[in-house]
Amino acid sequence: MKALQFVQSIPRYSLTRALGWLLPAIYWSPLACLQLREVPEPSLPSPEWVRIRTRYGGICGSDLHIVLLQSSPATSVFASFPFTLGHENTGTVAAIGAAVTDLRPGDRVVVEPLLGCRARGFTDPCPACQRGETNRCQRFTEGIIAPGIMIGACRDTGGSWAPFFVAHQSQVFRVPDHLSDEEALMVEPFAAALHPVLRFPPRDHETVLVIGAGVIGLCLIAALRAIGSRARVIALAKYGFQADLARALGADAVVRRQGAYDRQLADLLGARLLRPILGPAVLTDGADLVYDCVGSAGSLSDALRLARTGGRVVLVGLAGQLPAIDWTWVWLRELTLWGACAYGVEQIEGETVRTFTLALQLLSSGRARLGHLITHKFRLDEYRRALATVVQKGRSGVVKAVFAFD
Repeated sequence: MKALQFVQSIPRYSLTRALGWLLPAIYWSPLACLQLREVPEPSLPSPEWVRIRTRYGGICGSDLHIVLLQSSPATSVFASFPFTLGHENTGTVAAIGAAVTDLRPGDRVVVEPLLGCRARGFTDPCPACQRGETNRCQRFTEGIIAPGIMIGACRDTGGSWAPFFVAHQSQVFRVPDHLSDEEALMVEPFAAALHPVLRFPPRDHETVLVIGAGVIGLCLIAALRAIGSRARVIALAKYGFQADLARALGADAVVRRQGAYDRQLADLLGARLLRPILGPAVLTDGADLVYDCVGSAGSLSDALRLARTGGRVVLVGLAGQLPAIDWTWVWLRELTLWGACAYGVEQIEGETVRTFTLALQLLSSGRARLGHLITHKFRLDEYRRALATVVQKGRSGVVKAVFAFD
């Protein structure tokens, strides 16, 4: 089968990293670490695993970070090369291991990609996995499969940027018949937004600032409303089409990140603007809670300076090695800074529930509708056009792009 794989090659990495600022298309050229290759279908690592026939494989911001060589090299210890990209997924069960009990070939499913202790064959889970916090597993480099935090970064599992990948039965969730494949694909990004919202929730009287109206920012706004939050939500969006979607999903106000957006935010937050000798404006007040759904130097700088004194900032976007961050606001305003990674288990209405289970329930019940965020579909062999489309959001109007398999 054909698969889009990331290969470990210092010459390819060095060359494309050196020229990428001038020729972005080099990152998906024949010279890149990303290669469309003929590979065998992944085998089942144990009788408890299943093989999935991919219907949709989503193109996530974290995938783009890998392709554009923007991920921290430190995370390479939690991957095994060559790996097939793609962790956002939906598909059908194609084959099952002898020990699989609750799944049958033909079942329509979505897979939680995290490769924790159970998937790695451990019968004595680490403390994090005992709590259901698979995103904090201490054994991502151990066990019966090669290193990798997720499907899509492990050479043994494959990924959803291929017609088939494999998953442990504990990772697999059946999709209800009435839920479309498009809604099912959105379970993973929705779960990634539910996790920070439920781990670090706003109070109903508070003002929330959501920085970024890409897929995760939009899913986070939807998550706030789906769990019944009545907090005031302000979204900071880059593009007009993102602003429209943010409003439709429940934002009370949207500010475009252009021109005098500081002035608009100050008005919405009831703050005055102060002008320093150099640098962006300082607000005398800010948001109670800020979710940074971008993870860039600019978005984190905004998150810190736009939070009120004693406020909270949650890093949801994939922040890596970020230069030139002004950390003044963390100590001057005594901010609390948290990070949120993927999904695990959540506390809601007095119950403990897996984030994926909750995401699937909310989408199935209609309390959140996100399938319309899939705006572009591509065949796998169109990957160069797909990646160019995703990189050029302002021109293409893409929200979520996927690889579609028949």
